[in-house]
Amino acid sequence: MDPEKSTFWVQSDVPQVTELTWLLSSMAGVGLMERSTSYKDKIDKGLSPHMGLFSYPILMAADILLYGSEIVPVGKDQKQHLEITRDIAIRFNNIYGKDTLVIPCPDINEDTMLVPGIDGQKMSKSYDNTIPIFADEKLIKKSIMSITTDSAGIDEPKDKDSPLFKIYSLFLNSEEKNILSDRYDTPGLKYGDVKKELFQKVMDHFQPFREKRASLISRPKEVRDILRLGAKKANIIAEEVLDRVKSSAGMNYIK
Repeated sequence: MDPEKSTFWVQSDVPQVTELTWLLSSMAGVGLMERSTSYKDKIDKGLSPHMGLFSYPILMAADILLYGSEIVPVGKDQKQHLEITRDIAIRFNNIYGKDTLVIPCPDINEDTMLVPGIDGQKMSKSYDNTIPIFADEKLIKKSIMSITTDSAGIDEPKDKDSPLFKIYSLFLNSEEKNILSDRYDTPGLKYGDVKKELFQKVMDHFQPFREKRASLISRPKEVRDILRLGAKKANIIAEEVLDRVKSSAGMNYIK
């Protein structure tokens, strides 16, 4: 992403998000939060339930609504969070004024709406199943070679519903996907060979981004300046939206 076209900032540099989170929490019912599949999924996986986790969708809603976002690119697993955001915003507008908050719409790319991790679950740092594209090459290769596969024999067709096939497909066009599919159906395919090919695909695809990241890391002052400018821009918009929310809710005050 180009900082000349996109705005970057550190969330904590825009304190209005915390204030809007608190205000929106009065509009979010417990039942709405309890329906969060992400919360239930994390609890099922052993995370201790606490208010930070339980109310996280409200923070996410504030982070979206605070900037008047109209379209939000999300993955399939984040769609419900955006639906919760819409529910909260619609409820607020119905009570305090229909033009107070912009109701955002999701933008979901069907081809990349759910990226699988190396273990077949959705790719997430929380599950420690990512491919660390900016890490050392050895670590990237180790992660890719660890992608879960079945025990099909060399002369048996291979599983195209596997994380290896799905991850590899993300780097292919339609014709290339068909070729990979045919290879999976043809006896003699070795998963190890496919993983080595995928490793090279990952390295080739992300090489320009790895170089750009290394360049930015070598210029920390420039990065801080970009974030500082982004926070300044974000604060202006955030303050306007927060003022409108307070005014609509009858919380006018003298500055």
